[in-house]
Amino acid sequence: MIREPAPMIIQGGMGVAVSSWQMARAVALAGELGVVSGTALDAVLARRLQDGDPGGHGVRALAHFPDQRLAGRILDRYLRPQGRGGAPYRPHPTLTIEPTRDAVELSLAGNFAEVWLAKEGHDGVVGINFLEKIQMATPAAALGAMLAGVDYVLMGAGIPREIPRLLRDLAAGRPGGVTIDVTGSTRRHVSEVDPVAALGECLPALARPNFLAIVSLHSLASYLHRDEEIRPDGFVVEGPPAGGHSAPPRGKMQLDADGDPIYGDRDLADLRKVAEVGLPFWVAGARATPEAVAEVRALGAAGVQCGTVFALSTDSGLAPEVRERLMVGLREGTLVVRNDPRASPTGFPFKVAQVEGTVSEEATYAARPRLCDLSYLREPYERADGSVGYRCPSEPVEVFVRKGGALEDTVGRKCLCNALMANIGLGQERKDGYVERPGITLGQDLEGPRRLLALHPQGWSAVQAVQWLRTVA
Repeated sequence: MIREPAPMIIQGGMGVAVSSWQMARAVALAGELGVVSGTALDAVLARRLQDGDPGGHGVRALAHFPDQRLAGRILDRYLRPQGRGGAPYRPHPTLTIEPTRDAVELSLAGNFAEVWLAKEGHDGVVGINFLEKIQMATPAAALGAMLAGVDYVLMGAGIPREIPRLLRDLAAGRPGGVTIDVTGSTRRHVSEVDPVAALGECLPALARPNFLAIVSLHSLASYLHRDEEIRPDGFVVEGPPAGGHSAPPRGKMQLDADGDPIYGDRDLADLRKVAEVGLPFWVAGARATPEAVAEVRALGAAGVQCGTVFALSTDSGLAPEVRERLMVGLREGTLVVRNDPRASPTGFPFKVAQVEGTVSEEATYAARPRLCDLSYLREPYERADGSVGYRCPSEPVEVFVRKGGALEDTVGRKCLCNALMANIGLGQERKDGYVERPGITLGQDLEGPRRLLALHPQGWSAVQAVQWLRTVA
C-alpha cells in the first residue's frame, strides 16, 4: 500500500544512469519521488570503479553493503585507484538465464550502490526503474535495490505481471524469479535469485517496495488489477511521446513522412477508465508542464511522471558535453527527437535525439564495428537440442543469422547498450582505437524544457524543475 501523501511528481528513470543517484536524491529531498534507472547498473559500477571511483561514491556505498566480503570481491576485481589510463574497460559477466555468481554479485552491488547513494542522509522516497524487456537482469537487480531500502519499483516495456510476486518472495527471504521469454521454447525457463544463497548470514530483513506498472492502455491496467497475484500498487500511464521505448501502435504499423510510427486514438489510454480501476496512477508522455499536472489531477491522477525536463537538468547523469549539445539544439530550436521503429534490438520503437556526432546519424553508426558485447538486450532462444543460446539483432549479421535469426530483423538495428553507456561518459575505448559514440533518448514533447529554459537561460536543476511543475497544481 502506497504511503500517503503519494508523490505528485515522479522523476522518470531514464537511459543508463541518466537518472542518476544525484538526480533522484535531489528530487526526493524536494518531497517527490526520485527514481534511478535500474538498467546496466552492474556495468555502471564496474566502469566507475575502473575510472578511479570519482568522488569516492562507489567505495562509500559499498562500505555499507550487508556482506563486506562480497563488497571486497567487487573492489578487488574492478577498483583502479589511478584509473585506466586509456585502456579498455575490463569485461564484466553478461546476462544469462542462469547467471554466474560473479554476475549476481556485481548486479547486487551495482543496484545497491545506486539506490543507497540516492537515499543517503534523508527519509525521502526513492524508486528504481526496470525494463520488462531485460528480464534476465531483474531478480538480482531487484534484490540489490531492496538491500538498499528502495521505496518503489517501476517497470515498463512489456507486461510486468510477475513482479509483484518477485518482490513479495524476496522480501520474505525466499528465492524469487521471473519467467524468461525464450524464442522457440518447448518448456518454461525461469531466472531466479536466492537471497539466502547470495548473502547467507549477512542477509538483513527486507521490506517489499511499492510497485508501479508502466502501462500504455487502460485495458492493461484493468487486466493487471483483476488478479491479486499480479496486481501492482499503482500505475504510470505512458503516452506515445514519452522517451525511451514505447509500445508500438495497435494494428498494422504505418509510418509518417519522417519514418516514425503513426499513433491514433486506439493507442491512447482513457484516463477516466484508469481512474475507475481504483489504484493510484500517474500520467507520462507530454505532461511536463504545470497545467498538465493540474489537468491530470482533475481527472483523478495522483500526478505526472516526467523525464526530459530532468534529463536536461544540471543534475542529469548525461556527460556534460552530451547535455550541452542537447541544450544548444534546444536554444536554437533545432533539437528533434525521432521515434525510430527499427533502432532498438527489442523490436519496440525507441526515441532517438537527432544530434550530430551520435549514432542517430547513419554515417556515424555505419563507422562503428558491428558487435554485441554488453548484451543487455539480446534475446534467448532454444536450440534444437533444448539448450539455450543468445543472440542480438545488432550483432554481426552473419552471426545472428547463423544462430537462427532472420536477416530482415538486423536491418536498421543499433547497439543501444554501448551508446547509452557513452551518453554518461562510460563508453568503451577499444584496443583498435574506436571509441563508442552516444545515442541519446528523450521524449518527443519539448514544451516543458523550452519553458524552463526561458525561465533559467543558464540551465535548471532538478529541484527547479520540480518547483516549476508544482506551480499550478
